[in-house]
Amino acid sequence: MFSLIQKRRYFFLLSAFVIVPGLLLMIYSTITTGAPFRLSIDFVGGSIYELKFTTPDATESGLRDVFARFGDENVTVQALGAPEEYRWSVRASFRESTAETDSIIEALNSLAPIDRSRLRIERVSPTVGGEVATAAFLAVIVATVVVTGFIVIAFRQVPNAFRYGVCAILAMLHDVLVIASAVSLLGFLFGWEVDALFLTAILTTVGFSVQDTIVLFDRIRENIPLHLGEPYDAIVNRSILETIHRSLATQLNAFFIMAAILLFGGESIKQFIALLFIGLLTGTYSSIFTAVPLLVAWEKGEIPFINRFRPTSADLSEAGA
Repeated sequence: MFSLIQKRRYFFLLSAFVIVPGLLLMIYSTITTGAPFRLSIDFVGGSIYELKFTTPDATESGLRDVFARFGDENVTVQALGAPEEYRWSVRASFRESTAETDSIIEALNSLAPIDRSRLRIERVSPTVGGEVATAAFLAVIVATVVVTGFIVIAFRQVPNAFRYGVCAILAMLHDVLVIASAVSLLGFLFGWEVDALFLTAILTTVGFSVQDTIVLFDRIRENIPLHLGEPYDAIVNRSILETIHRSLATQLNAFFIMAAILLFGGESIKQFIALLFIGLLTGTYSSIFTAVPLLVAWEKGEIPFINRFRPTSADLSEAGA
C-alpha cells in the first residue's frame, strides 16, 4: 500500500518553504511600513470616487496625476463597466475636506467632462475596518474553541482525543499563515491590498479546512477498532487513501468555478477569488498533509518537547468497544 504518512517530513518542509519566507516578508513590511500587509482604505480610511466621464479623454495615468497633485500618489484606479462607458473608480487613502473635494472634482473635470448626475463620493472611516478585523479575530477564536471541544467530545473513545483537536487547529493556523504569506508576497510584487474581503477569504478557508480535517479524523476513528494489531501509522495511511478521493472531488468543483471567475469575472472580485482559491487549495492540502501527519508525528514522539505516547493494543481494544 502506498504510504503518504512516511513522507510526512517532506510535507512539513514544503509548508515551511511557503510560510517562513512569508513571515519574513511580513516582518520586513511591518518594520518598513508599520503593517504586515498593504492595507486598503477599509482599514486606514479614505475616499472612494466613482466617476462617469462623457468623453474618452480621462485615462488611468491622468487620474493618478490629479490625485498626486493633492498629496496621494498611491491611489487605486479601476475601470468600471465597458470601455465605452468611460466609468472609473478611484480609491484615495486620505479623507479630504469639502473644499479639497471640490478642487479635486474640478481638476478631474479638466481631464474630461464629468457626468455630475453619476458622480458618487464615499468616505470610509478606519474604525469600520478595525471593527471588522476584531469581529473576524473573535470568530476565529470562537471557532477554535468550538472545534477543539467538539472533537474532544466526539472522539472521546479514542486514546488522547485532545490531540485530534490540537492537530485540527494547527492545520487551520497553517492555512491562515499560507494565505497571509501569499497576500504579503502579492502586495510586494503587484501592490495588492488587504481589505474586508480578505477576512472573508480567511473565514471561508477555516470552515473548509476544519470540515475536511474532521472527515479524515472520523475515518481514522472508525478504522482503529477495525484493524486492531496494525501499526497506528498504517491505520492512518489507510484512512487517508479511503477518503482522499472525497476531499479532492468536493474541492475540484469549487476550483473550476473559481478558475472561471478569475478568467472571465470582473476586476473588482478577482483578488478575493484568487485568495479564496489559494485558501481552499491550502485547506485541502493541510487536512491531508498537515493535520494527519502531525497526529502521527505526535504519536511517534517526533514533535520536540512533547512526550511520546503509543496506543497499546488494550487502548485500541477499549476504543473499539
